Amino acid sequence: MILYLRSAVLGCFGTASSQRRGVVAPASFSQITGQSAGKTGVLFLLLMVLWSANLCNSSDITPLSANRANVGQMVQAFTFDDLFKEDGPSSDPPQRVFRQTSSWRGFSQLEFAETIASPKHASKLRLRSELSNLGQLSPNVKWKLSARIDYDAIYDLSDFYSRQVRRDQRFELFLRENYLDFSIADFDVRVGRQHIVWGEMVGLFFADVVSAKDMREFVLPDFDILRIPQWAVRTEYSKNDFHADLVWIPFASLDEIGRSGADFYPFKLPVAAPVSFLKEDRSGRNVAHSNYGIRLSQLTNGWDVSAFYYHSLDATPTFHRISQPWEPLLFQARHGEIDQAGGTVTKDLGSAVLKGEFVYTHGRRFNVIRPTAADGLVRQDTIDYALGLDFTLPLDVRLNLQFFQRAYLNYDQDIFQDRLESGGSIFLQGDLWRDFQGQVLLIHSFNRAEWMLRPRLTWNFARNWKLAAGVDIFNGPPTGLFGRFDNKDRIYTEVRYSF
Repeated sequence: MILYLRSAVLGCFGTASSQRRGVVAPASFSQITGQSAGKTGVLFLLLMVLWSANLCNSSDITPLSANRANVGQMVQAFTFDDLFKEDGPSSDPPQRVFRQTSSWRGFSQLEFAETIASPKHASKLRLRSELSNLGQLSPNVKWKLSARIDYDAIYDLSDFYSRQVRRDQRFELFLRENYLDFSIADFDVRVGRQHIVWGEMVGLFFADVVSAKDMREFVLPDFDILRIPQWAVRTEYSKNDFHADLVWIPFASLDEIGRSGADFYPFKLPVAAPVSFLKEDRSGRNVAHSNYGIRLSQLTNGWDVSAFYYHSLDATPTFHRISQPWEPLLFQARHGEIDQAGGTVTKDLGSAVLKGEFVYTHGRRFNVIRPTAADGLVRQDTIDYALGLDFTLPLDVRLNLQFFQRAYLNYDQDIFQDRLESGGSIFLQGDLWRDFQGQVLLIHSFNRAEWMLRPRLTWNFARNWKLAAGVDIFNGPPTGLFGRFDNKDRIYTEVRYSF
């Protein structure tokens, strides 16, 4: 071994070359190794092998002085432990350490409204505050906690409304979305109180069948305030352009309609008559009457198409007549079970976005004027559909046009509506000047002179602050969707801080 190393080194440098440079070549490697011991000797021998092999393979012989410098650098660069390392750096990417996160957000909003129809009166002085916290426990587990407090001082400052209305709407604490999210491969599971939105038409609800709603101000508040979350177990599966949504709601949330005498109580008779109401019956909210449904959607060639089925305790109440035909009228709001099937479609057409929704409802009951009808109700299966076009015009102006219709399949002439109830809407929104934005919504019936008009002006006067003012105007017969609020026209203003 020593002889081989010696011949390799001398063969590369040559004795004559060493003598010309004033360097005496060692006579034998035994002299060298004899002056070294232990690890230092082994390290030196291995370095010499590497150095000599490199020189032998080079076509240009480097001067000896340079080679001595290289040896010095190599000795400094290597340690004995380096010789026993695994060859090459690890190819595994560096591991990122997950850190739990959480963030607070919310808003506080002061709202004032005055009813301008006779009798004129202040109808709202509400402070509404919502706070939520979102966080992530692990890469696959997320959570949200949120709550809202509403206090309406008008019910302390004025005795215009009845005691039961003031008690119902003066102060409330709402649990909003409170859930855990789990992600497993292509599945996402959400457990807890949550919003489940299946439809997105403007101004009214069609395919959005899962959401319960706070209807004590009709459809006037923003939809994120209007919608009531459901206690649900929701499983979503996504793969490429396919999406499946499975929902189970053991204890259903129902619409809030308030108490008789409130501005937007939803029941009106076609003729003026004294009417009394029992407390709303919500006894069906139990596991035996669970809501459940499935929604499937597919994106194909730019068409986003979905279909769904939903069985539920109807969130919208039906007013049952409790009294006999010869007794004073007495009604009670109840919730029966219904089945709904339908679908949605969305397509980007370039200059516009097409939206469509279709819903078939089986089992819902409607009031009739016929006094001999049991409970004052008849069962009517219905088909609701809506078509809309959303345009983005110059100067970032948004224009939305919609047509909608309801058809009663087994039509009873004594219900309050026509066999076909049709209508349309126009929504226009855009920037006016600097931080001012304007919008107007008109929804009109095609069956009769019935409509709702909502112009609104918003001023973003500071970071996270906005001030809004608007008017809500209703017109139509007392049993119409908008006409029942014909004497509830109002002006309003809102100031909101978001964080």
